[in-house]
Amino acid sequence: MSNDITKCYQPVLNNLISPERTVLVLYTGGTIGMLRNEDGALAPVRGALTKKIRLQPQLHDAEFAKKKLGKYAEKGPCVLPCVENERRVFYTIYEYDPILDSSNMGMENWVQIANDIQTSYESFDGFVILHGTDTLSYTASALSFMLENLGKPVIVTGSQMPIFELRSDGSDNFASAVLLAGNYDIPEVTVFFHNRLYRGNRTLKTSTGSFDAFHSPNFPPIAEVGISLEVDYRSIYRSCTMDKLHVHSVLNENVGILRIFPNITTKTVNSFMQPPMEGVVLQTFGSGNFPTNRKDLLQCIQDATNRGIIIVNCSQCLTGRVTDLYETGKSLYDAGIISGLDMTPEAALTKLAYVLSHPEWDLPTRRLMMSRNLRGELRGSPPPNEHPMDVVASVASSFGIKTSRDLAQLVLLSIVKQGDISRLKELKDFGADLSSTNVDNRTPLHIAAAEGNLNLVIYLLENGSNVHIKDRHDRTPLLEAIENDYHEIIKVLCKSGAHLKKPYFNISEKLCSAASFNDSKRLESYRLAGADLNQKNISGRTVAHVAALHGNEEIINYLLRQKVDFSEKDLLGFTPLDIAQKMEHTHIVELLTKTKMANGR
Repeated sequence: MSNDITKCYQPVLNNLISPERTVLVLYTGGTIGMLRNEDGALAPVRGALTKKIRLQPQLHDAEFAKKKLGKYAEKGPCVLPCVENERRVFYTIYEYDPILDSSNMGMENWVQIANDIQTSYESFDGFVILHGTDTLSYTASALSFMLENLGKPVIVTGSQMPIFELRSDGSDNFASAVLLAGNYDIPEVTVFFHNRLYRGNRTLKTSTGSFDAFHSPNFPPIAEVGISLEVDYRSIYRSCTMDKLHVHSVLNENVGILRIFPNITTKTVNSFMQPPMEGVVLQTFGSGNFPTNRKDLLQCIQDATNRGIIIVNCSQCLTGRVTDLYETGKSLYDAGIISGLDMTPEAALTKLAYVLSHPEWDLPTRRLMMSRNLRGELRGSPPPNEHPMDVVASVASSFGIKTSRDLAQLVLLSIVKQGDISRLKELKDFGADLSSTNVDNRTPLHIAAAEGNLNLVIYLLENGSNVHIKDRHDRTPLLEAIENDYHEIIKVLCKSGAHLKKPYFNISEKLCSAASFNDSKRLESYRLAGADLNQKNISGRTVAHVAALHGNEEIINYLLRQKVDFSEKDLLGFTPLDIAQKMEHTHIVELLTKTKMANGR
């Protein structure tokens, strides 16, 4: 894909000024976009999905699109109809070529999807992947590991019937996935199906004929969509590293799944474990049990682990977890097998492919990573019967505060405003969500950035606070830091993945405004945040043009130090030097002429 999307829709995206949200829909294939051919069989048709969606009023508000996008409405992004209390979501559909049946999807396709998300990451608020259902859980699981330090929603969905059929689940799955991706702070790879949003690496396809085709046996839904949309924010997995999105685009193909069955032969197991095999998901009986009376099989397992093959024990049951409660299970761990706990086979397999592709990790480190919770794919012990914040909720109700989330936010913002990290730690240990929002959709990170408290900003980032959340005025923590010229905080936020949303059309006006007021500190704030000081405003003028117009020598010197291009022309064909000459700013003219001569131009 490269930059095809942003190049194609650049003029359109420029018109999408807040409060709209933008979502990229990657259509890889699957039943959801198929049409019936002359024989009545379902088949993919190139270019049909977007055209058909534009004719569906429940999926595209043509009137609003025309009002907002003007002449670009017919070829630009689609827009969801208005939903109460939610921001409008414009979505761009990018269709893969070829369109793939999910049974044909492989690791190279997972890499392509991950790379396409990275390429478009700064241009969109969220991502939806339309996918066939048969291998959907494999793709969702793989992406959860490959998209390291993910800070935006990535939702994988599909349908049991095409989106354009009369009795289809596709329309609801599609619309809800786009709405969630555009409006909700759920920064992980998830699967949306039949009114529920699941953690992607916890899902299994459980039915071929029901609309309720996917389930998460060992982990509750993150969100449920009914008359209202309920999100369990406490269950969301959040990256707690101060790093930006990185795609791990190499996977180890030498992995496989071996299902144990009664009377399985030694020859079968031994053949499966031969080179180039490096990692195996062993699906055993019940809670991880293996026939201990088969010493020959145990010896095969022992020999394989001695050769460095990593073997992960997962149950053949849909629910529950692997334990060493029985002797028939303990024997495997004595042979060097790693417990898969409550991982699905899909998650265990893709995790193996991810872990084994890290050349810098030795065998003990790889074994450790397989037993460690990396993306919420496993839980080592049963959940507590009562969450501490549930206790808070009962106390809060006596004060007229409806939920523990409301109370936590009141206390959180008060503590953040005071800059008391020790008390914030106590509240976090009590179950508070450090990315929770108040009625203005502001998070503790917004407050810490606005107050200029660098240590508090770092603490929040190291504990999962999301840099991408926008308040009701569409301000991110990064914009708060920019507006207050907190340069060190800007650096830390950008290191953690914060960015100015592309395209930067509206930022050019703010840059030019700073130049007109001789505010080099503000220009530096935007530069540190990634803004291009050469970008033009609606009149074709750059920061240099405006500084020359107002005779602001300090800004000119700052721009020269930043090696800004002074040869750009505005809509009238004037360079900054031309403007300085017309305004008779002699000191600017001399400075720019001297620079021009020194550069040989």
